[in-house]
Amino acid sequence: MKAHDGMYIDGAWRPAAGGGTIAVVNPVDEQVIGHVPAGTAEDVDTAVRAARAAFPGWAATPPAERAARIAALRDVLAARKDEIAETVTAELGAPLKFSQTVHAGVPVLVAGSYAELAATYPFEEKVGNSTVYSEPVGVVGAITPWNYPLHQIVAKVAPALAAGCTVVLKPAEDTPLTAQLFAEAVHEAGLPAGVFNLVTGVGAVAGQALAEHADVDLISFTGSTAVGRRIGATAGAAVKRVALELGGKSANVILPSADLGKAVNVGVANVMGNSGQTCSAWTRMLVHTSQYDEAVELAATAAAKYGDRIGPLVNAKQQERVRGYIEKGVAEGARIVAGGPESPREQGYFVQPTVFADVTPDMTVAQEEIFGPVLSLIRYEDEDDAVRIANGTVYGLAGAVWAGDEAEAVAFARRMETGQVDINGGRFNPLAPFGGYKQSGVGRELGSHGLSEYLQTKSLQF
Repeated sequence: MKAHDGMYIDGAWRPAAGGGTIAVVNPVDEQVIGHVPAGTAEDVDTAVRAARAAFPGWAATPPAERAARIAALRDVLAARKDEIAETVTAELGAPLKFSQTVHAGVPVLVAGSYAELAATYPFEEKVGNSTVYSEPVGVVGAITPWNYPLHQIVAKVAPALAAGCTVVLKPAEDTPLTAQLFAEAVHEAGLPAGVFNLVTGVGAVAGQALAEHADVDLISFTGSTAVGRRIGATAGAAVKRVALELGGKSANVILPSADLGKAVNVGVANVMGNSGQTCSAWTRMLVHTSQYDEAVELAATAAAKYGDRIGPLVNAKQQERVRGYIEKGVAEGARIVAGGPESPREQGYFVQPTVFADVTPDMTVAQEEIFGPVLSLIRYEDEDDAVRIANGTVYGLAGAVWAGDEAEAVAFARRMETGQVDINGGRFNPLAPFGGYKQSGVGRELGSHGLSEYLQTKSLQF
């Protein structure tokens, strides 16, 4: 697609306030594929004022009509799925098939789920002698990451629109073309002017201006825990609501009764998907000591099959970061059984799918989010030991448990301090709440829980 040289504000593409631009680079061949405006605080202010002006009308729009608009947006996204996939592949580097099924396909499901929820959600209910109303929070500032560029946009914008909020979106600077394509879809779907607004730019300028803006009622941010802390502090000073989906270091716990081969192979695939750039990836595989050596062999074999077919990392900085973690793992005594720090290609931001054995729970590669195709295998002695290791990080976003008996897996999962757990390879559910415990975030996305993040409660007593 051709990059727009303006911002989408108040229902139209408008010139940016400043003259700066951001180059969009294809991480496969390191070539510039377009430029977008580098938004300023003035651009953010213009967008917020448009969102504020549109809020009363959109909030008063009947839920059924809001649902119809979201359904129209879903249909546009579905019709443009090939263009979406090609755009994500061009600016993120994900293999085209993965972009088609995940990056383009999942947002359609999520948008559809909110079209249904907008029409059925109990915005009004009787509680004793009270009537309780769920009302939109107001203007939402949405700051989204690059790793799932369209999914993260839809997971914030669709529930905000369903709730009756208006939105200003600041997407990641690495993947702004997907955000521009989404703005085109919003326009084609016929949403009223000002209900959705887009400002491209860097986080330290446009993102900070959005987080600090006095007329933004809620900030929804997905990204690193470090940035989330800063946004939380800024919002706290203004007594402003936040929804934060942050980092993860998820444990994949394989109990002795599980099908070891299936659990290991699915676990490796989970880590390698999207080149390991997934906050909920199961990057720690916990295996009972009696099965550990076999699991290491299985994981090494599985990882070796991926080669460089998983695609590159998003940029040179991310590539160096991940390679640095691999080198640190070796320095701290972990053993590489697949992959390594060397790049598999001379061009592009590629990193080898890497598997570490002999990892102890206190090693850096077992504690910090690497955000690359790196898996650490950790042995445990018994279930209590496995629980201690699984819960032994500052994160609590996701995880997995495998067992021969479902009840056994559920009992273990209930002991995990994490927001979402897949049992024996459970399928993705767009209606299930997603979000973290501890430093993995505040609030939930997806389904009715995601919708409620954008609502505030009023009760009338009779």
